[in-house]
Amino acid sequence: MTDRDIYLPVAAQPSVETLVGMSQLAESSGYERVWLPETWGRDAVTTLSNIAEHTDKIGIGTSVMNVYSRSPALIGQTAATLQEVSDGRLRMGVGPSGPIVIEGWHGVDFEQPLRRTRETIDIVKQVLSGETVNYDGDIFQLSGFRLRCDPPDPIPPVDAGGLGPKSVELAGRFADGWHALLLTADGITERLDDFERGTELGDRDRDDQRVTLSLPCCALDDRERARELTRQHIAFYIGGMGTYYRDALARQGYEETADEVAQQWASGEQEAATAAVGDDLLDEIAVAGTPEECREQIARFESIDGVDAINVSFPRAAERDVIDATIDVLAP
Repeated sequence: MTDRDIYLPVAAQPSVETLVGMSQLAESSGYERVWLPETWGRDAVTTLSNIAEHTDKIGIGTSVMNVYSRSPALIGQTAATLQEVSDGRLRMGVGPSGPIVIEGWHGVDFEQPLRRTRETIDIVKQVLSGETVNYDGDIFQLSGFRLRCDPPDPIPPVDAGGLGPKSVELAGRFADGWHALLLTADGITERLDDFERGTELGDRDRDDQRVTLSLPCCALDDRERARELTRQHIAFYIGGMGTYYRDALARQGYEETADEVAQQWASGEQEAATAAVGDDLLDEIAVAGTPEECREQIARFESIDGVDAINVSFPRAAERDVIDATIDVLAP
């Protein structure tokens, strides 16, 4: 059975308390886990610690924590600590993010993203094992240290985000799961082939890995409002977040649309960029419309073989009433 998770809003919220309240609603509504992104707002670690303190059973996770702004050892220490304060409810999601965030916000060169992600996963797992860390990689060389505290029990899984074929194969080969987004049903099926090839190359057990597909969702009685909010969200990712998402859509047959959105956005024509996201694309990569429509749409994605969890995310411009309504409508 496919789990349903909540992807807490990437857009700024009024307070940490607001995110805690959303997590409490998700818990009472039966969702499996809340994931928190980390971009240039509140840091994920402090916020997730607060969420863990004010919830009882819902899982928590980072989706994703980038591999440039913290050392791999610190990410491992952080995972061990979050697992402790949440009483074993953590999944750690890591990934390279993209050059706009890494270079523009953190001031770090966006170099060797795949290699850096792989080495980070390797080191994080060594740290979490509680054994002395000795690692000789292309980027990181570590020796002689181990956690001073007891290692977490159980050891939290470490997932990886990825959009392209090689990054998804890497997730299958070295990570405990893969976080997917902005993919059509056909697109995720194609990438699942890459993931499972990685699983075979890494001699991993696919039954022990978890594939999570994040879907922008907006379920309202006002159908057009729901779809417009979601259309705006997709336009932002295509036009405002670099080439990664545009390239991912081009691989899925939407190159012309992605280029149009990006060109309009770059020209400052955000309304035109939003309008360029047609109904065909909207319905292929999102769940938006009336409550009845959204329940049918999300069931279609849940039926995809190989997807273990659907991550209900929200449009960037969605306010609290829209988020709460969507959480309620799509509750498991």
